[in-house]
Amino acid sequence: MNGTGGTGGMRRDWDVVIVGGRAAGASTALLLARAGLRVLCVERTRFGSDTVSTHALMRAGTLQLRQWGVLDAVIAAGTPPVRRTTFHYGTETVSVSIRPSAGVDALYAPRRTVIDRVLAEAALAAGAVFRFGATVVGLDRTPTGRVTGVVVQERNGRVRTERAGLVIGADGRQSSVAAAVGAHQRVTGQHASALVYGYFRGLADADGYAWFYGPGAAAGVIPTNDDLSCVFVGAPPARLADLVERDGPAGAFRAVAGSWSLGDHLAASARVGGLRHVRGLPGYLRQSSGPGWALVGDAGYWKDPLSTHGMTDAFRDATLLAQAVLAAPEPGPAQLAALAQYESTRDALALPMLAVTERIASYAWTVAEVRRLLMRLASVMTDELELLASIAQAA
Repeated sequence: MNGTGGTGGMRRDWDVVIVGGRAAGASTALLLARAGLRVLCVERTRFGSDTVSTHALMRAGTLQLRQWGVLDAVIAAGTPPVRRTTFHYGTETVSVSIRPSAGVDALYAPRRTVIDRVLAEAALAAGAVFRFGATVVGLDRTPTGRVTGVVVQERNGRVRTERAGLVIGADGRQSSVAAAVGAHQRVTGQHASALVYGYFRGLADADGYAWFYGPGAAAGVIPTNDDLSCVFVGAPPARLADLVERDGPAGAFRAVAGSWSLGDHLAASARVGGLRHVRGLPGYLRQSSGPGWALVGDAGYWKDPLSTHGMTDAFRDATLLAQAVLAAPEPGPAQLAALAQYESTRDALALPMLAVTERIASYAWTVAEVRRLLMRLASVMTDELELLASIAQAA
């Protein structure tokens, strides 16, 4: 598995090391390994573990899974098809059917225990190597500062250096790679949602996505695996924190859900497991490429979960980054230019979405205004879908 690096004859163990093996990291590993690159993916959690997620995939995300040949495995895991989206604007309800388009006839919202495992297994089958339960504790660099690998601490405490032509940070919002390379935040949001969420069985009318909007509050119902629905309520962090402190997560959940008929449906269903309070974090867009490194997924770009677009973003950016790496797999000026183009394309799609989501996360909107904001968000998603379809067609 040893090779020679593209600069100075330096020994290279891998073409690419990816830090983080969940949605963004595993999908990037899958695409690069299928193209013949030697890929190591280091993930600090155990294989198939759960994590916080809204689960919902938009059309572009489902399209990616179909193009990669892994959608059938997601469906086989019992992920229900979503063929309807219902918007609740105060007391008004608008239902929209998911019509076949771009090769997608339904949407899906897999649990992270399902989708992360499916992607990792596909990447392993393509030849990628995963090390679960290992932690990247530093970066290897040349005297000029170019990143040339990672320092990994295994579960048994052993520390070793893995050298590569490119290191990709796919390690989430608190990315150690982003911190180590000093990736600055080019855009920083001001607003955030706080959420309380849980899983429910037997929820009435839970056969599609349902989104709820009202003064100072939002909620969502997302059908997922095991006949469960992920249900969340959202509000400004200070308001939700006050409710949680006064009435606990369950009381806060009931108070916000009671703004709509959702509260009655929840009372007639069975909650499975506890409720979790997630405090908000404003969105950001980071510098995401440099000499010997790149960022993908939440490591480079994060927006409020009210967009329910996080996994779809991760798959999109994995495609864009893989396209750039394969165009210039060797370190040097051509690779830097290709990574810069990846970042530019990502920004062109991400910035309009970040701006709309930032406004939604402020909760300083009327019901009429949030409808207009969601229409703008849908327009950006259409641009994204068209770009990904064109990449697939060119390939």
